[in-house]
Amino acid sequence: MTLDTILDTVAGVCLIAGALLSLAAGIALIRFPDVLSRMHAAAKPQVLGLLLVLLGCALRLRTGVDITTLVLVGLFQLATAPVAAHMVGRTAYPHDDIRRDLLITDELSGDIDRIRADRAGEPQETSPAHTS
Repeated sequence: MTLDTILDTVAGVCLIAGALLSLAAGIALIRFPDVLSRMHAAAKPQVLGLLLVLLGCALRLRTGVDITTLVLVGLFQLATAPVAAHMVGRTAYPHDDIRRDLLITDELSGDIDRIRADRAGEPQETSPAHTS
């Protein structure tokens, strides 16, 4: 067995595993009940699936330019997916698009009245520390 055969086999396994993880993320987007669950499914397994596909492609292509491009794609995905998921979660929170009964810890519950007041255009009460 040559090194090329072994690398091609590992590349095929990585491509299939990445495709299956991405498929699972797509199915979860349809099946999960609320925004936070869907956001988790869209961010974590999809990113891991993409990284496995990129690794499989890098093992198969084996040229410097191709590997550099694949590494950049992976880095940009790792940098942007968590930020996008965070923004989706923060946007969905005040609109009651999440199921609060599924939350173990709700760190934003103290801010929900302020957020809703801001959206309704009501004046806020200022605390003495914020007056000038």
